[in-house]
Amino acid sequence: MQCSWKAVLLLALASIAIQYTAIRTFTAKSFHSCPIPNPVNCSLSQDTDVADRLCDENPTFPYNLSRKTHVLILATTRSGSSFVGQLFNQHFDVFYLFEPLYHVQYTLIPKLTQSKSTTDRRGKLGASRDLLRSLYDCDLYFLENYIKPQPVNHTTDRLFRRGASKALCSPPVCESLGAVDLHLEEGDCVKKCGTLNLTLATESCREHGHVAIKTVRVPEVSDLRALVEDPRLNLKVIQLVRDPRGILASRSETFRDTYRLWRIWDGTGRKPYNLDVTQLTTVCEDFWNSVSTGLNRPPWLKGKYMLVRYEDLARNPMKKTEEIYDFLGIPMDSNVERWIQNNTRGDRSSSKHKYGTVRNSAATAEKWRFRLSYEIVAFTQHACQQVLAQLGYKTAASEEELKNLSISLVEERDFLPFS
Repeated sequence: MQCSWKAVLLLALASIAIQYTAIRTFTAKSFHSCPIPNPVNCSLSQDTDVADRLCDENPTFPYNLSRKTHVLILATTRSGSSFVGQLFNQHFDVFYLFEPLYHVQYTLIPKLTQSKSTTDRRGKLGASRDLLRSLYDCDLYFLENYIKPQPVNHTTDRLFRRGASKALCSPPVCESLGAVDLHLEEGDCVKKCGTLNLTLATESCREHGHVAIKTVRVPEVSDLRALVEDPRLNLKVIQLVRDPRGILASRSETFRDTYRLWRIWDGTGRKPYNLDVTQLTTVCEDFWNSVSTGLNRPPWLKGKYMLVRYEDLARNPMKKTEEIYDFLGIPMDSNVERWIQNNTRGDRSSSKHKYGTVRNSAATAEKWRFRLSYEIVAFTQHACQQVLAQLGYKTAASEEELKNLSISLVEERDFLPFS
């Protein structure tokens, strides 16, 4: 039986209408989408069976997106980001995640090869954005694409620094805790709570009013533009910066093998010929590019970006934290205030862990002036002169000036949020 061209046309139009209605119905239900990795979203796995399994097993949880504020702490290693993260981790209504992008980096770039190619960088950033978007939607199942070995029944003991997240070490995620365990140390969390149930973690995330994530694995704020402009998110970026001289001193002390040549220079006064200066200059370039974008105030960052210097926060932690929460539009929590009071006046023995946050914050911000030789400081000042001036960090003209704490090397600057 043959159909006329008119009948074929009517059938085609009807089919298009049905498909359009189905798409509209699907997208109107929820922001949550099935986490299917593919080349478009730059995720790793191309296994369609895994994708189908994720679609079948992962439930969707519609909720009122407008009530949540999504916070991203954009930082670099040893810039005080763990300290800033705690300002959100302690808030009773904030679901905080510590460096979830670690799993993207170590899955896409095994053994930390630190590939410099544009293609590899774009792929990693694309995967990172996909993961961030899913986590802000409280879809913690998406992490399963990057956790190795693959979680079984949505449970894993391999989440990086799980103990740094209060929400992941508290009921209902950790059901074995008693009243005396409410303030667990990071290492005790894994011991007492056992494996992490991602289903319970997802439920906990959805019960909190806001989601905050810390990362040192996104170089510049412009890399986040797609997320900032996503109407399904209410993303606000806190960019944390620190004096590059302080960052270098802290990294040399913490990552002793990686920064061994810097330590040799500091100890002998002789600069090694094979010193990797990009360990310093990359930080300064990323700061310069990212802060320049933020301070130029592009329309897409309006109301979405705040620049915070670690030194300002260290000197007056309560005042600066209040400013941060005012920018976010989130009421300050008494738990946060109490944590600041208890954790910014520590002595040398207070911080047992290299990523610990209990310390005399004001003294910590100045400690680099006694850790680095003046030769290294002078080298850093020359290599990073643009960004030092941009961020209001003064240069030391001599070793005497460097060691004299009565001479401030931080200008008074008021970096107002872009609102």
